[in-house]
Amino acid sequence: MEVRRENRNIHDNQRRQLAKQFELKRNLFKAFLRDPEIPPELREQQQYKLAKLPRNSSFTRLRNRCIFTGRSRGVYQVFRMSRIVFRELASKGALAGIKKASW
Repeated sequence: MEVRRENRNIHDNQRRQLAKQFELKRNLFKAFLRDPEIPPELREQQQYKLAKLPRNSSFTRLRNRCIFTGRSRGVYQVFRMSRIVFRELASKGALAGIKKASW
């Protein structure tokens, strides 16, 4: 079970690296496609080049995951951990500046 969790995080990390690597190219191709003054033939070429980029280089394929469990839902972006892990660590006092509310 642990290997699957690690694999999720590894794949997510690889996607993030690919997205960062191809960000400039992808934005350039998209800018060509949005420009109405460019001839249709050139825009079609840019569309083809955009389609040839790796799928995982798109930012829409990224998913926030818990760095401890690999869980994809209920992840706090600031802490990069799931709500479950966050609650456990906060209860133990392992997170600096975080304590359970009581009033």
